[in-house]
Amino acid sequence: MRHRLPCVAFLGWIGCAAAGPSGPFVPTRSDSVVKTDDQWRTELDAEEYRILREAGTERAFTGKYWDQQDAGVYHCAACGLPLFEADAKFKSGTGWPSFTAPISESSVAEHIDKRMGMVRTEILCSRCGGHLGHVFSDGPAPTGQRFCVNGNALDFVGAAPVTK
Repeated sequence: MRHRLPCVAFLGWIGCAAAGPSGPFVPTRSDSVVKTDDQWRTELDAEEYRILREAGTERAFTGKYWDQQDAGVYHCAACGLPLFEADAKFKSGTGWPSFTAPISESSVAEHIDKRMGMVRTEILCSRCGGHLGHVFSDGPAPTGQRFCVNGNALDFVGAAPVTK
């Protein structure tokens, strides 16, 4: 079972923790990365900030990595936490990088997202609370899940080539 973000009271706001407009991120990991809004603005470019900190979405087929097939690991663009292995990536036809599972159950947190007139499961980096995208139950085997991720929320580290 993946980590689900807790419901909390925070500075007069009551609800479930998340990034951006859904509420503040409440760190639950011992290695949590907590920064001020000003710190995030200086460390992330405008598009990364909009997606990771304001729960934005890039347009389909425009973000980084939507069509990449190289071996390696996808990390959170905000804090560097390894999130998805390239082996779990598949072509979903959606225009966003899609994965069957995170690198570990503790790397991605979930939050119920009721924005935009629908109920979806938002996925966030469990270390910094950065908005990654959403998870859906229409993916391929072995998990049947599709972790649909904004490419600009990720940094890719390619696998070292094998030398003989």
